[in-house]
Amino acid sequence: MDLECVEYCVVYDNNTSSLKEVLKGDDDDNTDEGDQGIVLGAAVECGRTLTHLARHPIHILRGGYESFSAMYHFFRTQKIIWMPQELDAFQPYPVEIMPGRIYLGNFRQACDPKIQKDLKIKAHVNVSMETGPFFVGDADKLLHIQIEDSLEANITPFLRHLCHFIEVHLELGSVILVFSTMGISRSCAAILAYLMHQNVQTLKRSWAYVKKCKTNMRPNRALVAQLSEWEKVVLGDIVTDILDPLY
Repeated sequence: MDLECVEYCVVYDNNTSSLKEVLKGDDDDNTDEGDQGIVLGAAVECGRTLTHLARHPIHILRGGYESFSAMYHFFRTQKIIWMPQELDAFQPYPVEIMPGRIYLGNFRQACDPKIQKDLKIKAHVNVSMETGPFFVGDADKLLHIQIEDSLEANITPFLRHLCHFIEVHLELGSVILVFSTMGISRSCAAILAYLMHQNVQTLKRSWAYVKKCKTNMRPNRALVAQLSEWEKVVLGDIVTDILDPLY
């Protein structure tokens, strides 16, 4: 906790099935309500204590180590302490949009064979001008939307095909990686368009969801305007005010 590189503290136990506080009392009908107490999981109790001591945000890992280890076995390590220089060299994985099904990343991550293997990626949506090493020439597993990272980029003609491509692969049980060069503009716009279509929801609601997953998300103004028009296609009218500074 004293290392300057700490940004978040994640607390977990063996199996945190719930983060809710549960009132527990005896089954005896004569038990006074005052005898009831709060039952907390070990991680929740520890996290509550740490909030009074730490300078950094405290997060509880839902499901505990058992659940996390089952899904992300490739993150397991025997290391106890990570030095600042080791953390600087650590390469992050794509973020989860739909856990275990849809990931959002950048071009470097899309070219990393270890990431492809660890996440069991079976299909790519490449929203960039670059050509990656995976699924080249396989139209069933690669959707390449070749648009520049500029205000002249036009993603609208590709949106219906994009949504269909993702839907087909989800039905097949494939894991999909959507990416662009930096993973913050074009690929985010593609994910937003899919969520709006799939859930029949506003740009505002989709934006709030993706923002939680990818805090540095920043589609350019031209793409935001096109997403606004896509909202009209999905919902029949434009609902989200893209003049809001949020966008």
